[in-house]
Amino acid sequence: MANAQADVEPRHYTLWYRNYDNPATYALVELALQKTPEYGEFAIHRSQEITQGRALRELATNSRSLPLDIANVATTVERETALNTVPVPVDGGLLGLRVCLVLPENVDRFSEIDNIRDLRASDIRIGQGAHWPDSSILKANGVPVITHTRYEILFRMLRNHRFDCFARGVSEVLYDQRVQNAEDLVIEPHLLLAYPMPSYLFTSPEDHATAQRLQLGLERAIEDGSFGNYLRTWYSRPVAELQLNKRAIIRLSNPFLSEESRNIGRHVLKNLDRRIDLLTAPH
Repeated sequence: MANAQADVEPRHYTLWYRNYDNPATYALVELALQKTPEYGEFAIHRSQEITQGRALRELATNSRSLPLDIANVATTVERETALNTVPVPVDGGLLGLRVCLVLPENVDRFSEIDNIRDLRASDIRIGQGAHWPDSSILKANGVPVITHTRYEILFRMLRNHRFDCFARGVSEVLYDQRVQNAEDLVIEPHLLLAYPMPSYLFTSPEDHATAQRLQLGLERAIEDGSFGNYLRTWYSRPVAELQLNKRAIIRLSNPFLSEESRNIGRHVLKNLDRRIDLLTAPH
């Protein structure tokens, strides 16, 4: 029996390259898979470098023109309808909390902005990915947005003054600076954009087994406390370093959520201060 078990090939899961390259997201997928040993051994592979829009189309159509099994992105009604959704906010809801990556000479332009009216009245333009829900959210709130399909190109556009703020999630921005060699860019210290935008794991609509395994794994991790340990391990440093509790919070609405995700997102924002305290508490 032992030999037969040893001969079983591990299940190979291909994770979207942006998630694979992000150590926090990779660690969460690995945690969820480790918590479900009854599904068998596993191996996680990196996808080809494709845009977020292409990745989601590949999952939705299950075309298999290139291998892709799992992607972690912000949710929308459209995405939840087209894909299998694992409705657990992977970073505790931090993706909808955004700070500005800016050119050093532009930092002072943000110091007098304290609310959405100030932001709208300024001539500040925000850069975002063309396929990201953030772009539609910002536009719906009357904020000028400049987009591009490639995440990596947005850093170059910021340097070339195509826009003034590259709004990044508090769980992403320190990683961005390091991986994109963006030490010439700085994190603006005054503003925090906040909108309900849970970030979920998604699979192909036909791949129920993977979605079920991930959801079961995350539920077990929440129950046994390892999900809380994961959040503190990966996100306590950025929350503390970015000094979220000292920033002016600009709360924006997100009209593109399902009712379930709207309730989850509302809960995240309602408990914003408590979540910041939790992540910055000694452990």
